[in-house]
Amino acid sequence: MKSLEELMAIKAKMKDKVAIRQASDEIRVVVGMATCGIAAGARPVLNAFVEGVADAGLTDKVTVTQTGCIGICQYEPVVEVFVQGNEKVTYVKMTAEKAKEVIEKHIKGGNVVAEYTIGNVNV
Repeated sequence: MKSLEELMAIKAKMKDKVAIRQASDEIRVVVGMATCGIAAGARPVLNAFVEGVADAGLTDKVTVTQTGCIGICQYEPVVEVFVQGNEKVTYVKMTAEKAKEVIEKHIKGGNVVAEYTIGNVNV
């Protein structure tokens, strides 16, 4: 069993990561975390978005959440990005490395990373 001090340190460390999932509706990143998504590697993708958004100082305008089945299992891991005033963008076959690129180019830069979207990926 961990000591009270160790548990408090873990709580403090995780507080920002939990808060980021409830931050704002300006930009919303939704990672499919159903069984198929998890089996395809969605957990590292979710972690990359949570950590990348926090590292970029975007927690005040970006919410990172998870959802169940999105319905396109053959394209997992799937990430949907919703930006106010724009249509959603669906990224497929995501990895943690691709997530970092999406944060830099799409979330920070405003440019969709077209080669990772559902219309541009071969199964």
